[in-house]
Amino acid sequence: MDISPNKVAFVIVRARELGAKVGRWDTPSDDADADTILESRPSDETGRELQSFIRGLNEDEQAALVAIMWIGRETFDDYDEAFQTAKEEAIGPTDAYLLGNPLLADYLEDGLETLGIDTSELEDEIYRKA
Repeated sequence: MDISPNKVAFVIVRARELGAKVGRWDTPSDDADADTILESRPSDETGRELQSFIRGLNEDEQAALVAIMWIGRETFDDYDEAFQTAKEEAIGPTDAYLLGNPLLADYLEDGLETLGIDTSELEDEIYRKA
């Protein structure tokens, strides 16, 4: 692969955190538990951190992330083909493309599993450091 599993695991963890957040709410209903809801606020750094991380990757690493996502969503089964296609078809910012997919974390995790890489320990390590 053209990206380390640690970097992919970081994107998975941050994408999960971002996906778990909900819009702001000021009046909790009986169903809402104020202590368990993660609110998305303009001052929240999770989205910006993930966007900046992806932008900081080199071109091959960004294409690898796209390829792994495509493998996870079963668009491709061959990494080399997916990687080459990702490089050839890159027309816009990779961070916007990836972060526009609400299932990004799941697809990346599934893609790595398809490639024979288990990220559970890597993800646990990232959560422990946070």
